[in-house]
Amino acid sequence: MKMLIAVVQTADSNAVSQALIERGFRVTKLASTGGFLRRGSTTLLVGVEDDQVDEAVEIIRGECSQPAEPAIKQGVIFVLPVSRFERI
Repeated sequence: MKMLIAVVQTADSNAVSQALIERGFRVTKLASTGGFLRRGSTTLLVGVEDDQVDEAVEIIRGECSQPAEPAIKQGVIFVLPVSRFERI
């Protein structure tokens, strides 16, 4: 199992989380701030099985808006191993 931590622009967060939910992923949204000029961002936590990582990453990439300048990045995705998972 893996934990995806995706930090995306706030403007993209609803589209990204909705697309993930429609494909059966569970998403937790956290408001966050950081980066250049301290713009608002949203951190999404998504637990996925190992074979679902690529699908989830592509959904996130596909729902982030394209910047006017290619040098400006729309977000970042971390993929971390999960040694234990419990739903309570």
